[in-house]
Amino acid sequence: MPLSGKVAIVAGGGQGIGRATAHRFAHNGANIVIADKDEENGQTVASELKTAGFNAEFIHCNVAERLDVLNLMAATLEAFGRVDILLNAAAIRDNKPFVDLTEDEFSSVIDVNLKGSFLLGKTASKQMMKQIEAEGADPQPGNIIFITSTHTVLAEPNAVGFSVANGGLGQLTKAMAQAMAPYGIRVNAIGPSNVMTPMLAELAKNDKKRKKALERSPMGRFGNPTEIASIAAFLASDDASYITGQTIYADGGALSMRCSRPDEDESSDEE
Repeated sequence: MPLSGKVAIVAGGGQGIGRATAHRFAHNGANIVIADKDEENGQTVASELKTAGFNAEFIHCNVAERLDVLNLMAATLEAFGRVDILLNAAAIRDNKPFVDLTEDEFSSVIDVNLKGSFLLGKTASKQMMKQIEAEGADPQPGNIIFITSTHTVLAEPNAVGFSVANGGLGQLTKAMAQAMAPYGIRVNAIGPSNVMTPMLAELAKNDKKRKKALERSPMGRFGNPTEIASIAAFLASDDASYITGQTIYADGGALSMRCSRPDEDESSDEE
């Protein structure tokens, strides 16, 4: 199995893309740490994996809190002794006009979506560097994967915090990839759009918004979290050994459509 014996932290693993990725990593042989501030969902996913015969632990973590992230790493090392893969799918979203967005609401999105990725990425990188030094001639460098969105390159007036955080996450991916490349640690991101997660499920209940979202996807359908998990599994494997600093967009062709129709109103509630 491509991830046999690896230890993977999946932040935001209690639902959606995080949950699907935790299952995919486990089926590919990895030991799984589910990190989430939603204890009920996180425990549920860990129990699903254990029932299926996989090694999995749940650790409560608010990724925006430095001490939580440090405790997450300590608990991971206590449970499995190392970390080889970090995937961060933890995210929240603002959904109101720019002029109505409060400072606290903006800060909350930045703290979870961007600062959380920084804290997790830095903590995981430092542990991976220790492992590389200890392993000597045959190091296992490790992989870091961020879940972002097409808002890495697009902006939306009713999701300013989300747009800014994802733009920053795209740059964080590139900067971290350069910083960690000398150690062999790869850093990449996946930018989904219109994937049927709990965040999108609310939109899908509104027929008008659902129709508008599907019109902007050349494939004419919503994506499935398992499709994003497949990309994450590839990036975490040795098959992607020469890929770093990249964001792979899984959006049903939506970005290509927008690039070819620049005069179209781009505001939406897609994620």
